[in-house]
Amino acid sequence: MTAYPRRTAQDAGRTAVIAPRRRFRTALAIGAVASLALVSACGSGEAEPGADNVIESGKAPSYYPAEYKDVIAASKKEGGALTIYSNTDQENWAPIFRDFQKKYPWVKKISANNLDSDEVFQRVLSEQVTNGSPADVLVSNASQAWADFAERDGTLLPYKSPELDKLPDNATLLPNVYSMSMDPMSIIYNSSLVKEKPTGLKSLADIVAKDPDTFKGKITTRDVAGAFGFSVSHAFTDARPEAWSELEKLLPLGKAESSSGTQLEKVLSGEYLAGFFVSAGPAYPKVEESGGLLALTFLDDGTVVLPRGIGIAAKAPHEATAKLFTDFVLSAEGQRAVSEGGLTSYRDGIEATDGRHTYQELVKAVGEKNVIEVKYSKVPDDEVKAFTKRWDGLLGR
Repeated sequence: MTAYPRRTAQDAGRTAVIAPRRRFRTALAIGAVASLALVSACGSGEAEPGADNVIESGKAPSYYPAEYKDVIAASKKEGGALTIYSNTDQENWAPIFRDFQKKYPWVKKISANNLDSDEVFQRVLSEQVTNGSPADVLVSNASQAWADFAERDGTLLPYKSPELDKLPDNATLLPNVYSMSMDPMSIIYNSSLVKEKPTGLKSLADIVAKDPDTFKGKITTRDVAGAFGFSVSHAFTDARPEAWSELEKLLPLGKAESSSGTQLEKVLSGEYLAGFFVSAGPAYPKVEESGGLLALTFLDDGTVVLPRGIGIAAKAPHEATAKLFTDFVLSAEGQRAVSEGGLTSYRDGIEATDGRHTYQELVKAVGEKNVIEVKYSKVPDDEVKAFTKRWDGLLGR
């Protein structure tokens, strides 16, 4: 593959208000692969999770072409299974799988590996060279890895979703690669240890500058040697080159981590006081569960949004079911489930209520001019090296 940073694990300008999310029960298989079954209703008089997301079972939307019935019929003959290679957490997947299985109840088993961001592609390429890959659907927010993978012959199934006319132009990231969600980066902080609320990178740098000894080694950001960390950090500085003056204050006090999960755990424990460019997707559930200890804010001086790409693998063993799944996550039904799981929907008409998070909510919070979207295109190797050298040269060790 082309030279882009090594793989890494996955992953308003005002303080975000996090509404209590619905609780859902999910059967998770132990191990690298999780198969999620349909979710039972909650007891004690609680409404069934996702009950307000009315699903038309076994039926495609009315605006789909008539021949789509053939895709549904073909899926019924594929054995009721679907295999997804992704870097998406099981908690994010749970309501999506629940509602997809409501819509297409013959799909009994969904297997979703939780891989590193660009390991998704490395594994598929390796398998395709040998005995073929079991992967049907690929989901990752490693933008450069996607760009490299998508330009190779025979890696992706050519497919145009019938949902595209209902979505904005940026729903198409690359040929045959669509955006499942538009996830913003955030600042997280331990609210018991950081009394002044940061509202952006400059705000955080100003807070740190007042007491640098307290914050030394206590700031976390993502490792830019990884695809995720490079993509979001490079996109920010490319859009806001003047922000290097803030980074010169923050990075010498900081430490890099290779996963959002590690960052969240260490901020919660107090090992870190704050972190920046942390994906809001895995952070939202942790904020809710923390009882106010973990706080999250978008950046009023530039919030990076990283689309989460989805595509169908060439020679997918369950091609028709993969098409149903891709179309579902882009549909209004699917986007409600996407947002319920903590990822950020972007389709118009999805309400930011009951713990659902939307791109429109972000724009309202920080202003459209302060949204920085990561593009799915390759950054030249010399630019990657120059950026990484400058960033790591400032970073505390």
